[in-house]
Parts: sequence; C-alpha cells; structure tokens
Amino acid sequence: MSPVITLTEADFDTHLADTSLPILIDFWAEGCGPCKALEPVLQDLAGRAQGRLRVGSVRLDDNPALAARFEIMTLPTLIVFINGEPAERLTAIRGADDLAERLNRHLTH
Repeated sequence: MSPVITLTEADFDTHLADTSLPILIDFWAEGCGPCKALEPVLQDLAGRAQGRLRVGSVRLDDNPALAARFEIMTLPTLIVFINGEPAERLTAIRGADDLAERLNRHLTH
C-alpha cells in the first residue's frame, strides 16, 4: 500500500479530521511534468515521516471543487494542514531537500 493517501472531494474533510498529525496535501493534475517529478519525492517523504506527518494527494482533474475551494492556481501546489486548517502553502519546490527544509517546522518530532 502506498504511504501517500489518495483523497477526493467526498473524503477530503474526513481525512483532515481523522488525524492529529500535520497532513501535507499535494494538489496535482495529469499532464503536469513538475507534478510527476515531485511524486517520488512525496512517496519517499511519506515513508520516512510516518508517525510525524501524513501525506495526501488530490488529482484536480477529478476533483475541481477542491481546486476552487483552495484557490489552486499553480501546479503542483502543496498545502500543509494542521488541525484541519491550512497552515502553509508550498509552491516552486526544488527537490527533496528543499521540501524537507520547508516542512521541518511542521513535523511532529
């Protein structure tokens, strides 16, 4: 089973409410090259950060209401949620080290 959780409009809020951990959501679309490049980075992060951070993925092609709700204009867009609320929006990720550095303050140690 993938450590990255696939989220939809139907279950998005349930997943946010179902954890006390920070959750990083990747908003992506089919045909987005940078989105595809980020996928293995997120898979690795999800495996290494188990118990400190949850990682989810929303395919916007199938979930346009979430794109509108969170005003997603750039892909990929990552949003860190804490206690079910957006805490930080991350764009222009430059690889695994950049993402880890930007997420560090949100991780449960």
